[in-house]
Amino acid sequence: MAKDVIIACDFSSKEQTLAFLDRFTGRKPFVKIGMELFYAEGPEIVREIKKRGHRIFLDLKLHDIPNTVRKAMSVLSRLDVDMTNVHAAGTVDMMRAALEGLTREDGTRPLLIAVTQLTSTSEERMQRELLIGASINDTIAKYAENAKEAGLDGVVCSPLEAELVKERCGAEFMAVTPGIRFADAAADDQVRITTPARAREIGSDYIVVGRPVTAAADPVAAYERCCKEFLNE
Repeated sequence: MAKDVIIACDFSSKEQTLAFLDRFTGRKPFVKIGMELFYAEGPEIVREIKKRGHRIFLDLKLHDIPNTVRKAMSVLSRLDVDMTNVHAAGTVDMMRAALEGLTREDGTRPLLIAVTQLTSTSEERMQRELLIGASINDTIAKYAENAKEAGLDGVVCSPLEAELVKERCGAEFMAVTPGIRFADAAADDQVRITTPARAREIGSDYIVVGRPVTAAADPVAAYERCCKEFLNE
């Protein structure tokens, strides 16, 4: 399975996003379009970035009743993104409905993954605020098993759980991991984090990197550092 670094383009406008991507002369990074940018600019920003030759992870984390998610995914399938996601907490039935909606008439579809627990969530907060009594590792493992049962390609988890996900669901089941910080950087609002090099060692297939790249004084150099540490480039 190919590994890659995905840049989280968490900008609020098309202008900011394209100006940022224009800095990467000669390279076409895999990019994540999340809620902030998608809600600001709509589907057209996806089409524009795709037209420029970038692979796209559309990170909207759908979570609703199965029928609604099926219909929403049917719409998203027309955008030609490479990866998209749902919340695993929506149940196996919802994830199956998402997969059905995302699959086009010719049988093709983007990769579909499920969010387990956000990397800003600690075990203590999960148990106290969400009333989930299991450990965070057991919860993530069960959510990953549910996603595999539903036919999904993998999950979003912190890099700290990537190895666990592989043990429970197999080496080919993808672990897409945000919560990446350089060893000499601040954690910001993330809780379950590690470095690009450590993420590679413990089983991440894709790392999603936002502020360490987008807020860097030299984003291209920061991206290249990520690639060097995670991909050994």
